[in-house]
Amino acid sequence: MTSAELEGTALSVYTFIARANGPVGTREITRGAELSSTSVAHYHIHKLENLGLIEKTSTGDYIPKKRAAIDGHVWVGKNLMPQLMLYSFFFIGAFAAEVSTILISLITKNLVVETSFWFLTGITLIAMLLFLKEGTRLQRKLKPKYTNKQ
Repeated sequence: MTSAELEGTALSVYTFIARANGPVGTREITRGAELSSTSVAHYHIHKLENLGLIEKTSTGDYIPKKRAAIDGHVWVGKNLMPQLMLYSFFFIGAFAAEVSTILISLITKNLVVETSFWFLTGITLIAMLLFLKEGTRLQRKLKPKYTNKQ
């Protein structure tokens, strides 16, 4: 399987099925993945079946068969998360540690924070924000906007 085979609408359908708490039917997939019709859902369901990623149950619903390795993403439980989001968490932790050090230096007079440390903290803040922004943008592409409103 190439990553080109699992992108766009097919990826949205796959992630919807993978996140479901049980088997899901074609109409539920159509609504949940925000597809225009059930025939579009059938097309992508058939594609995912051929890739060996989902399977049809005896009741005619669909369940994930295996987890796909998707470039730039990792599975966290039932959720697919962009790696950039994980990188942002690293920088959030680093930024929190740096800010804590600065706050401690303001409270105690024994610790002096040099200008280069302030510069480093600024760079960490920028990296954190960039990774968070890009990770969030990629995460939004994976999540259907459908809610259970009638």
